[in-house]
Amino acid sequence: MYELQPKKFLILNLIMILHQHTDEDNTLSQKEIIDILQNEYDMKVDRKSVMRNLLDLANYFEGTGYELGYNVSTRKVPVKIEGSDEYMTDPVTGERVYEEQEKLSDFYLKRPFEDSEIRLLIDAIMFSMNISDKHRKDLANKLCRLSNKRFKARVKHIVCVNNDVNHNQQIFANIEAIDEAITLNRKIRFEYMEYGTDKKLYPRKNQEGNARTYVINPYQMAAKEGKYYLICNYDKYDHISNYRIDRIKNIEILDEKIKPFEKLSESGGGRLDLNTYMKEHIYMYSSAIEKVTFRIVRAMISDVIDVFGGDICFKDETDTHVTVVAKVNTRAMMQFAKNFAPDVEVLKPESLRNELREELKKAYEAYM
Repeated sequence: MYELQPKKFLILNLIMILHQHTDEDNTLSQKEIIDILQNEYDMKVDRKSVMRNLLDLANYFEGTGYELGYNVSTRKVPVKIEGSDEYMTDPVTGERVYEEQEKLSDFYLKRPFEDSEIRLLIDAIMFSMNISDKHRKDLANKLCRLSNKRFKARVKHIVCVNNDVNHNQQIFANIEAIDEAITLNRKIRFEYMEYGTDKKLYPRKNQEGNARTYVINPYQMAAKEGKYYLICNYDKYDHISNYRIDRIKNIEILDEKIKPFEKLSESGGGRLDLNTYMKEHIYMYSSAIEKVTFRIVRAMISDVIDVFGGDICFKDETDTHVTVVAKVNTRAMMQFAKNFAPDVEVLKPESLRNELREELKKAYEAYM
């Protein structure tokens, strides 16, 4: 069997050493790198070979998001006579002639992600409620490997919140298929799942009792409150719909081109503005968007900004209450007002206020 010479592995081993052992606060000298090569990789290498390969890595990393970091200092070294082991001397003083040379030291790997950014991504995954416990832990471990070996020890106390429910294992395949369909401007077909009392997922049924299939025009995927949604149009109708991606199963990309978003009745004739859409659909319900005026207690100002974003208007402020004006999905506003009653009172439109009054009346009667 053909056997590679150890020197052919040198540049690969240097990448591994820099990745596992270094960051801006933990650097390595050439000697320390040579010691690790010998002790952990059973490779004896001279300083010149290490330096040459480190400089090759510096050029290779350019434009990749990674970078070889190091400190540069200068030192004076005697100048050798060309073709000889003797050193040059000044013809007047007889003293050796010196020149300044740059010395590179304290090598480390600069990564595309800061450790704090990786930690933020891990936290987001751990609290994502539509991914199974196993997938969340696997993803967290992959993210840990973006940093050095010290990072994993610092995040070992992070725990995964258990869902204790059966999850759709096709979610990652769904994301890939939907992404491809959006890129190709193609419709998709799928079955949509719902939980039964046994906590297992089952497909929605049609009138004949068979699994119901949906033909959908996909426009965008978006995350909201730890859940992943597909913003789309159910092909039979002319309004915008939102489907949980973790509830989609047996997805299929069709040859038919999608219905343009601008042609939907709720689009206003324009393209999908995801930022505006997410602000107006605080619970990802599908219904009309209206300007809503509601009164809240002052203690809820921060909560309202968290939910509705900064594109809202405050007015009629008193010591205890303030009025809010926002453009929002009416079903979502109903849910928000019920969740925080009586600290939230819808003032306008009158139709929404009346509908909310009836809903709260039914809730009151249920507890009588």
